[in-house]
Amino acid sequence: MKIATWNINSARARAERILNVLERHDLDVLALQEIKCKPEQFPAAEIEAAGYEIAAHGLNQWNGVAIISRVGLSDVRYEFPGQPGFTKGIPDDGSTFINGPVEARAIGASVGGIDVWSLYVPNGRAVGDPHYFYKLEFLRALRDFAQDQTRQGVDLALVGDWNVIPTDDDVWDPSAMEDDIYMTDAERAAFHAFADAGMREVSRDFATNYTFWDYQKLRFPKNEGLRIDYVWASEALADHAIAGSIDRDERKGKGASDHVPVIVEFA
Repeated sequence: MKIATWNINSARARAERILNVLERHDLDVLALQEIKCKPEQFPAAEIEAAGYEIAAHGLNQWNGVAIISRVGLSDVRYEFPGQPGFTKGIPDDGSTFINGPVEARAIGASVGGIDVWSLYVPNGRAVGDPHYFYKLEFLRALRDFAQDQTRQGVDLALVGDWNVIPTDDDVWDPSAMEDDIYMTDAERAAFHAFADAGMREVSRDFATNYTFWDYQKLRFPKNEGLRIDYVWASEALADHAIAGSIDRDERKGKGASDHVPVIVEFA
């Protein structure tokens, strides 16, 4: 089974690219982030005509996640247990952030016997910003959920845009990151904590490249990128990972997303 994750940065703007990636890589499952539309606005017709089912979760023109599958799609969930929400503003009660409405940042479904979650982890914005603490709480709650599922023996895949740079090798120049956002000790610890929850990041076993290049300052031609898109799999599932790649070429051409697909194949 081939599973890919891709921050599409607007599904409606890149509908043709979605279909091309599905066909070019012969994907069984594609998890999308930042679809930036409501489910009824998702460009489904040609994808469904190609033999895929779609589950999408979006509340407005921001965020949004989806799962596309041709190996079945059932038990769709639109948030994981304990998923925090967010309300703009600085707390006046001494807390780190204001828990509010749950955003469209997670969608899970059973596909081909695997519990797949498409995840768009909060950006964090700046170190010390309430959104930064929201990000850490999101990762903590997700880690607790993962640990509960792995203890139950669930074949679990947590895939998506993690907005974390796990090591200095995952950015072209660590000193270029303003305020060290994406790479603070707390963010990195929250990312690596999934290994203690019975998970293993498997894309790195097969592919070494960046997954994101900003549109500004000719970042892509200069290969000044970040690696922030990952595939975490429960240990039993990770043992079946046999191949993987990062489709760097998808960043080329007019109308490309600033992220590229990350693909892992499981036997």
